[in-house]
Amino acid sequence: MHFNALARNLDIATGQAQYHLHRLGRNDEVVAERIRGRTHYFTPEYDPWERRVLALYRRETTRDILVLLLEAGVLPAAELAERLDLARSTVSWQLDSLSDAGVVETSRGTGGRVEVTLARPEETERFLREISPSIADRLVDRFVRLADDGLYGATSADD
Repeated sequence: MHFNALARNLDIATGQAQYHLHRLGRNDEVVAERIRGRTHYFTPEYDPWERRVLALYRRETTRDILVLLLEAGVLPAAELAERLDLARSTVSWQLDSLSDAGVVETSRGTGGRVEVTLARPEETERFLREISPSIADRLVDRFVRLADDGLYGATSADD
């Protein structure tokens, strides 16, 4: 969970949340990790890969990409963008984050196209069942999609 959601869910002041998280961190009862511009807090049983995955999978667009990859196995990056009706730059940014986290792997396929596959499909499927996006995460993702539509219009095969 990220800091703002934690303070909001507990209905406590920011300073109180900081104080208690600091104490819990000193006692190794909470692990703090900065992921994609936000500090997320985890219980210590999660390893670094799982912490990154938990934070990333809360994003609606990320989840959509992963579901397509679970269904298809391997897909060209351009086809992911087309199926999701997103700009290639948006999908590329998402794939970079997922690749850095060790969730997806990319390779060059026929014609030099970038192809994407899941690095750990069983764990990906398990985490997708356990994690659902927050309302704030959904709003951010939908804003990005709206901006993509405004900036790039409908995606086409010529993109």
